[in-house]
Amino acid sequence: MTVTVRFAPSPTGRIHIGNARTALFNWLFALKHKGRFVQRFDDTDVERSRQEFADSILYDLHWLGIFPDQTEYQSRRFASYDAAVDKLKASGVLYPCYETPEELDLRRKVRRTRGLPPVYGREALKLTDAERLSYEHDGRRPHWRFLLPNFVSDPFETQRTDVHWTDIVRGEETVDLASLSDPVLVREDGTYLYTLPSVVDDIEMEITHVIRGDDHVTNTGVQIALFRALGAEPPVFGHHNLLTTASGEGLSKRTGALSIESLRDGGIEPMSVASLAVLVGTSENVTAVPNLRDLAEKFDPAATSKSAAKFDPEELVVLNRALLHHMSFDEVRDRLMVLGVSGNHAEAFWMAVRGNLDRLQDAVAWWRILREGPQPAVEIADEDREFVGQALDLLPEEPWDGNVWKDWTAKVKKATGRKGKALFMPLRLALTGLESGPELADLLPLVGREGTLARRP
Repeated sequence: MTVTVRFAPSPTGRIHIGNARTALFNWLFALKHKGRFVQRFDDTDVERSRQEFADSILYDLHWLGIFPDQTEYQSRRFASYDAAVDKLKASGVLYPCYETPEELDLRRKVRRTRGLPPVYGREALKLTDAERLSYEHDGRRPHWRFLLPNFVSDPFETQRTDVHWTDIVRGEETVDLASLSDPVLVREDGTYLYTLPSVVDDIEMEITHVIRGDDHVTNTGVQIALFRALGAEPPVFGHHNLLTTASGEGLSKRTGALSIESLRDGGIEPMSVASLAVLVGTSENVTAVPNLRDLAEKFDPAATSKSAAKFDPEELVVLNRALLHHMSFDEVRDRLMVLGVSGNHAEAFWMAVRGNLDRLQDAVAWWRILREGPQPAVEIADEDREFVGQALDLLPEEPWDGNVWKDWTAKVKKATGRKGKALFMPLRLALTGLESGPELADLLPLVGREGTLARRP
């Protein structure tokens, strides 16, 4: 059996880091087991679903390194859902209900006063054919509920089965169906709620593992019952903990908090996002992993905590810095070229500055400094100005190699008596305009003798 997973967002907004966590968990699980990844858009909400959002989700996934084996849209699969509804009706487990929202709310309040759980009491099962016809004559259209299974033969009893499964993240799980109302699968207008299309798709697409957020644990109890009512064996389930903002707030596509688009536009590397999204809230140390295959080797669903995990964007910068520090020139050549960094010295430049970058685009500022000097020119103290001028008079002739900085500063030290910070800092300020940065031994050959002399204060 081929492991097959799916990522099934609704295309009603741009995905955020929490959605990406679910997508990555599924992708890494498929990688680890040489399986398949199905991208499915739950777009039965035709009013809110947009193709532009589906396209942006695919773009975000590709940026992260996720390339689905199959892409499906629920809006193109209504015939399958209609057939499932007919099957459930024929077997007597999908029944029509005519209550208004106000009537349902009143019944819940009555059940609470009687000390009963505020679940649907299955009153619609007691309706006669004449009563149903009367409701429809009055203009009411039914919504359709799925009859959850019972231990006992009487469907009006509230004692129902406990549903058990072994969760690949959380271990042994149980949902008590007695605490739940029979779920509505079809609305009055004939449109489908999430549950039925999801289960039908998982059956027909031969999904073997469903890995999603732990806000779906209760749904899983209902869905397992629905799988069995449709004559199918349920897949293996795994429910990972959710991510929150650093302040503990929930994430939402509507607010755009920590969207993948915003992180990308902010110059964060995809593997920084993937590393933190997958490893935070697990027993693994959060480190910058260079590629998804290596991350798959570290990935273990069972190592995930049951508590929500805070996603702090500041940690992304730390991971970003670590990734850039180890990136080869070949990995960034094309991206640097787009930024205007190219030519004979581009590789040497990258090797010199990569350890001082938070984001790749930070390289542009260093490229400009090396080619044009500090912008604007830095004011240097009078006593240092004289020192820098004296040092430039001692600048070695070309050609220069990797030892030019060492040779030059040795001559300057001997001639001026300066050493340590008093020697190096004025030269760094004159050359770069900054008090810190890449090793000057690496930068000086890139500036060249003429460029260095041009920085005389």
